[in-house]
Amino acid sequence: MASNPHLEQLHPQTVWAHFATLCEIPRSSLHEAALIARLTEWAQAQDITTEIDGAGNLILKKPASPGCENQPGVILQGHLDMVCQSNAGTLHNFESDPINTIVRNGWLIAEQTTLGADNGIGVALALAALEEPNLIHPSLEVLLTINEESGMDGARNLAADTLQGKLLINLDTEEWGHFYLGCAGGVDVEIRHDCQQEPVPADYALLRFDVSGLRGGHSGIDIHLGRGNAIKLLAEALRDLAAHTDVRLIEMRGGTARNAIPREAYAVCALPTDMAANIDAWVKHRHNAWQQRFAATDANVLLQCHHDDTPPTLAINQAEQNRLLAFMDIAANGVSRISDDFPGVTDTSSNLGVVALAQGAFSATFKLRSLHDERAAALADKLVSFAASYELSAWKDGAYPGWTPNPSSSLLARCQQVYSEQFGQPATLQVIHAGLECGLLAASHPHLDMISFGPDIRGAHAPGECVEIESVARCWQLLKAVLRRLAVADTHGDGA
Repeated sequence: MASNPHLEQLHPQTVWAHFATLCEIPRSSLHEAALIARLTEWAQAQDITTEIDGAGNLILKKPASPGCENQPGVILQGHLDMVCQSNAGTLHNFESDPINTIVRNGWLIAEQTTLGADNGIGVALALAALEEPNLIHPSLEVLLTINEESGMDGARNLAADTLQGKLLINLDTEEWGHFYLGCAGGVDVEIRHDCQQEPVPADYALLRFDVSGLRGGHSGIDIHLGRGNAIKLLAEALRDLAAHTDVRLIEMRGGTARNAIPREAYAVCALPTDMAANIDAWVKHRHNAWQQRFAATDANVLLQCHHDDTPPTLAINQAEQNRLLAFMDIAANGVSRISDDFPGVTDTSSNLGVVALAQGAFSATFKLRSLHDERAAALADKLVSFAASYELSAWKDGAYPGWTPNPSSSLLARCQQVYSEQFGQPATLQVIHAGLECGLLAASHPHLDMISFGPDIRGAHAPGECVEIESVARCWQLLKAVLRRLAVADTHGDGA
């Protein structure tokens, strides 16, 4: 906790102490081993049963409180990994450095990196429930999955009948005051192409174009906000420039995660020396146009050009360049359908999350989501066909199912009752345009009755991610009250 001493002053302290551990130990996707070792050591010291299943998930078990053994067991579920994003120029190694946080106006913030409140707060809540000495509860299983952010491998490979509980509370949603009872499924589309390269003509100068300053965000829950996609903007700009002069594309990179809206992208190009010498006017015009276009959503968008005295050598074939830029510019990105059942909620969307072009090798990854699995699959099929029309290889990968809402859930009814008792008003019912693990867990454990809730988290998957401190306290209050109610479900004298 030395990196974030202010966490010692936050309440509830049990929850924040666990979150401090999660900030201290790096936990990018596929690199959760050190955290699992630390949590296993902690659990064993608490006489909590630990298990690492065949998929690599950590499962912690605690018997029911005395007299509550006959109530259905409860599973608390979250994921251990986090999306690792940092602002350009920030010296942060996500494999070795702790997450640095500050408190501002009631929010805990990581200014230059992602915070990992997604899903670190949910994990901390579950661990605190195991540790709380006077909490009355049914038998508890805490399922902490691995590699949720980059493939959902932990939930995908969870063996049938691993979990014994009948009720599951997922703690991976990010808006307090809502009970979530459904989520989007998703699928990736991978694009590949090996471009021919050819010599750059004489008297051409090397330039680098950078798009930066965008807010980015979660490619599901933020996709409807109209924020700029750095890859799309860069492709648009290069196509416009190519309409005015001869552009030779050498290298291009943008985005770092398929499930994050790209905040930055760059391209290295060769231009005729006379055009390169006068490029500033075009850059300023394009930059001003973007600032007007994104004034309400991404006012800090920036386009910059840097000159390089290195003589350019090879660029990709111009015909292939034109196809790549057109594909990136035109390919579907953003919201494609709004839900008919949940007003204002995105039903189906796509996100061009990552692009790389180096030494002629081109790759791109799209993340597609939908509240209806067949719509995600159909949009992916269209994108694959669209890529093929530009002579690019494309295929679907990493599909996972959505979580179908069950409005008649008995767990939901009990949680609604407890919420109203605790906070004096009803909770809102909602579905989320993001990939919770509940759909995969329902596939391996179809008997589960599931619900999800969480605190207010803003900017997940982007630097500046923050969580409202008071909403964490309210989540803790609700979780304890719900567990008490479920422990004595046949009576009403539970003290919740």
